[in-house]
Amino acid sequence: MVAENNYQVDNLIASDIDAYLKQHENKEILRFLTCGNVDDGKSTLIGRLLYDSKMIYEDQLEAVTKDSVKSGTTGETVDLALLVDGLQAEREQGITIDVAYRYFSTTKRKFIIADAPGHEQYTRNMATGASNCQLAVILIDARYGVQTQTRRHSFIASLLGIKHIVVAINKMDLMDYCEQVYQDIQQDYRAFAAELGMQDVHFVPLSALTGDNVVNASEKMPWYQGETLMYLLENINITGDSKNDEIRFPVQYVNRPNLDFRGYCGTLASGMLKPGDDVTVLPSGAESRIKAIVTHDGNLTEAISGESITITLDNEVDVSRGDMIVSQADQPSVASRLKATVVWMTESPLVSGKQYNFKVGVSESTGVLTMIEHQIDVNTLAENKADSLQINEIGLCEFSLNKPVVFDTYQHNRNTGAFIIIDRLTNVTIGAGMITESVADSDAQAISAERISVFEVELHALIRKHFPNWNGDITELSRLIK
Repeated sequence: MVAENNYQVDNLIASDIDAYLKQHENKEILRFLTCGNVDDGKSTLIGRLLYDSKMIYEDQLEAVTKDSVKSGTTGETVDLALLVDGLQAEREQGITIDVAYRYFSTTKRKFIIADAPGHEQYTRNMATGASNCQLAVILIDARYGVQTQTRRHSFIASLLGIKHIVVAINKMDLMDYCEQVYQDIQQDYRAFAAELGMQDVHFVPLSALTGDNVVNASEKMPWYQGETLMYLLENINITGDSKNDEIRFPVQYVNRPNLDFRGYCGTLASGMLKPGDDVTVLPSGAESRIKAIVTHDGNLTEAISGESITITLDNEVDVSRGDMIVSQADQPSVASRLKATVVWMTESPLVSGKQYNFKVGVSESTGVLTMIEHQIDVNTLAENKADSLQINEIGLCEFSLNKPVVFDTYQHNRNTGAFIIIDRLTNVTIGAGMITESVADSDAQAISAERISVFEVELHALIRKHFPNWNGDITELSRLIK
């Protein structure tokens, strides 16, 4: 089937290159992640996908063949993992350290693969790789079954809103292609997936090393009547995953080339925008109407999610970078206090009271952590009390920003419900957050009052330790200090 498809593509390229380019341009893109435990075979699987799909250039294959002889990890066989593991440290240790991205296409779809590291210490890298993916391929070593890191990566994939999961039970060749091994692992994983609320989960028994059920169906597992991994990647329905009808247009730049033109530039995060639509500018609340949708190639009659456009408005309103233009009928939240699930990414812990920079969409502000509601044990899903978040830890946190920001909850809209936390001194991204809700001022005031009360009790106890005869009067305390 793959050879036949490649033949058709080659024919089209030879006969009508314009038709081929048009066909290629209109293909659907699937962004997917491969993750799992160390040595589960993630990089080998991606290499096998590329190799069996005939997506490797001859010079690439020649270079990998030479490197395979040098490393000696697979004997006389080409080590396909080297197509992905590009860092010297990765090749020396046989592990993935950083997220590696690869691109390939078939006659049906274009693919962007993020190969995530398996080590626990690189959890933050995995979260980064998963943030834009629609599907996760979770590898499980058939010899060991569901492991702690399997649960960790599954939880993070669920947390980041990945709706489609393919569980690739790898290294079936080392278990003599035993059906019972496959069934036992499938049963264990389904029980854990049910706890996370995962609904679209597929299972494939395969061997990345030998190519069984990766691109081509395996003759060694006749008991498996399901689809190959490649078939699932090409055919899983993702069209409704990011469908949001609400207009969300974050303003990235105000274009003012002359006195007669003021345009607002950005990428339409969700919804469909048309001239004549009634809109509101947030956070100010000013109302207006779309006058025109401008592009380099001329004005558009409509714009859809993902398009980079410039819009003009019917009347003169104050719109700045960081504002969001939305439908008057369906508006997001505007608040300076919010709750979010945070993945912490740096050695220095996340602590209350310290000033951080926040980037919510294109809006930037400063703010502080006001409380950690709980830290989540990703191995057991238990919620534990915590005063700080350490590197790679995940927690539900509350933040107070110095100005109102516009957002949706992450579950409702991934494009407008996420933010990053930036170190104010180094300008390095040190955390990523998924917004769960805004915090009402009354709740914030109650929390603040409770903290002040606790602080007063502790302060009074400290003063009495040094001044045992103090009667509680501030004037008296001043006299004692003198």
